[in-house]
Amino acid sequence: MKVLLLGGTSDGRKVARSLEQSGLLQARNNPAGAIQIVYSVAGLVRVPEMPCEVISGGFTQFGGLGRYIEANGIDAILDVTHPFAATMSNTAVQVAREMSIPCWRFHRSAWESQEGDNWQSFQDWPELIPAMQGKRSVLITAGQLEQDLLDQLVQQAREQQPPQKLILRTAAAPRAELPEEVEWIKAIGPFNEADELALLQAHDVDLLISKNSGGAVTEAKLTAARQLGIEVLMLERPEFARADQQFSTLTECVDWLRGAAKKNNFQDVN
Repeated sequence: MKVLLLGGTSDGRKVARSLEQSGLLQARNNPAGAIQIVYSVAGLVRVPEMPCEVISGGFTQFGGLGRYIEANGIDAILDVTHPFAATMSNTAVQVAREMSIPCWRFHRSAWESQEGDNWQSFQDWPELIPAMQGKRSVLITAGQLEQDLLDQLVQQAREQQPPQKLILRTAAAPRAELPEEVEWIKAIGPFNEADELALLQAHDVDLLISKNSGGAVTEAKLTAARQLGIEVLMLERPEFARADQQFSTLTECVDWLRGAAKKNNFQDVN
């Protein structure tokens, strides 16, 4: 059975490697009771070394997701993209239905505020931006920012007296052009608490902006903010089209795939 794993996340890599460790993964052939994985990554940051076939750069190069599935004999889609990759996740569900194959999704659980946290939750940037006013130094850890959004943030920062300092941390170089008021920090997780504390203190941060990605890889920034009494503006996850099955833990996801491999028919375990 052949599965297209939409990855680009630490969870995606863990799923593939867990299948390899369990003896269920077959990289180039596909005997009964085994799973052949094709791991897809956008390629924005780095192409990982995986125990299976890896494709990078999206599906436009193949004529679209549907054409890739048809040409490569894909039996199921497993979506393990970022919890904010709504376009890719929703496209996967739609195309899977059109191709009459199952689409499963694994998104780790969202973070929940704890005692001592000072969070405000928002559904989008237009709702969040006014809450940034009055802060002196803002650390933005919410991925890539579009140029028009960044321009809005910079304009608001300039109007404040003294001007608000903006620090943008991303894993890949910003696609938007950064004015001199914005400091860029390149960093790829996992992050530890000591380093996050040092970063917040070094930049005198009094506001942290984050997407509610969940997981342990980037959670240390929230622990550090809690210790320092720093306010957090949290962008909550978007709505997704419902997949055929949805998992929130690695064990649950791998066990499901193991059951599918034993049945040797993914449609039977929908």
